[in-house]
Amino acid sequence: MKKVIVTGGNGFIGSNLVNFLLKKNYFVINIDNNKYVKANYLLKNINRKKYRFYKLDINSSKIFKILIKFKPDAIFNLAAETHVDRSIEAPKDFINSNILGTFNILEQIRNYKKKLKKKIKLIHVSTDEVYGDILGKDKSTENSPYQPSSPYSASKASADHLIKSYARTYGIDAMISNCCNNYGPGQFPEKFIPTLIFNILNNSPLPIYGKGKNTREWIHVEDHCNGLFTIYKKGKNAENYNIGSGNNISNLNLTKLLLKIVNKNKILIGKKVTIKFVKDRPGHDFRYAINSNKIRKKLKWRPAKNFERGLKETFDWYLYNYNFFNYFSKKKFFKRLGLKK
Repeated sequence: MKKVIVTGGNGFIGSNLVNFLLKKNYFVINIDNNKYVKANYLLKNINRKKYRFYKLDINSSKIFKILIKFKPDAIFNLAAETHVDRSIEAPKDFINSNILGTFNILEQIRNYKKKLKKKIKLIHVSTDEVYGDILGKDKSTENSPYQPSSPYSASKASADHLIKSYARTYGIDAMISNCCNNYGPGQFPEKFIPTLIFNILNNSPLPIYGKGKNTREWIHVEDHCNGLFTIYKKGKNAENYNIGSGNNISNLNLTKLLLKIVNKNKILIGKKVTIKFVKDRPGHDFRYAINSNKIRKKLKWRPAKNFERGLKETFDWYLYNYNFFNYFSKKKFFKRLGLKK
C-alpha cells in the first residue's frame, strides 16, 4: 500500500482529497495545524487503519521526521491561507504559510533526498489567480505571465517560483496545479457559495461585491481531486497543469442560478433573501479564465460534474448537514473582511 502525505488535509479541498485517496486504497498522512477547524466534519467516519493525523504547522522541522518514518511516495501540498479578503486584512499570515511554509517543505524534501537517496513527488496546489485579471475572451495558459493582484495570489505565485527553482537546482520531483474556483460539500463558510447557501437557509440578504459582474470559472472539488491524482500519476516533472472546467459565470448569475435551484427544490425562501450589492473588494480582479487543454490532451483528464447538478448537490449537502456551520465561529467566518481602512 503506497503512502502519501496531504498537507492541509483538514481544509475543504484537502479533506475531500484525503477521502478520495483513501478510496483509492492509499495510506494517508494528514498534516494540518487546525487553525480553522477543531474537528473535521468530512473526516469523522474515515477508516483510521489507513490514516494518520499530525497537528503541525508546515513551517515545522518535524516534517522531516514524518518523511523518514513513513517514506511517502508523494506529498500533496494544500496547506495554505486562501481567502483573498483575509489576505488584505492580514497579509503576513499568507507570507508565513504560503511562501515560508512551502519553502520549509521543499527544504525537508531536499534533506530527505540527501539522506535516503530517494525522491518524493511533490504535487503543489496553486491557483488560477496567479495569472491575474484576464480581459476579453482570453484564457490563461501554463505559459501566461504571472500578474497577481492580491497578497494571497502574490504569495501563491512566489511559492510556484520557489518550487520551479528547487526542481531545476536540486532535482526535486515537483509538479504544480493551477486550478479555478472550487465548490462542493464542506467548503468553509467564508467562501462565496457557502455564504449564499447559509444566508438562504437563514433568511438573510445575499451579499455580492460591486455590481456582481465579476466572473469566475467553477469546478467541483471531486473533479479537482481527480485532476490532482492524474497529475500525480501521469504528470511530468517541473511542469504546471491548469485544472479547469470551462464553467465561467458572473457572481450575479451564479446567485440567480442558485435561487432557481432552491425554488425547484421547493424550499421556502424567506422575504429577506434578496440580492444585496456591497462595497467591492480592493483590487478585485474582474475575470479569471484558464485554458486546460494541456491536462486534457496530455494526461487525458476531463471534468465529469455538470455545474448545475453539482450546485444542486452542494446545496442539498448543506441543507442536510446544517450542523457543519456550527463547526465555525460566526464572528470569525461571517464578518466582512478586506476593506481598506
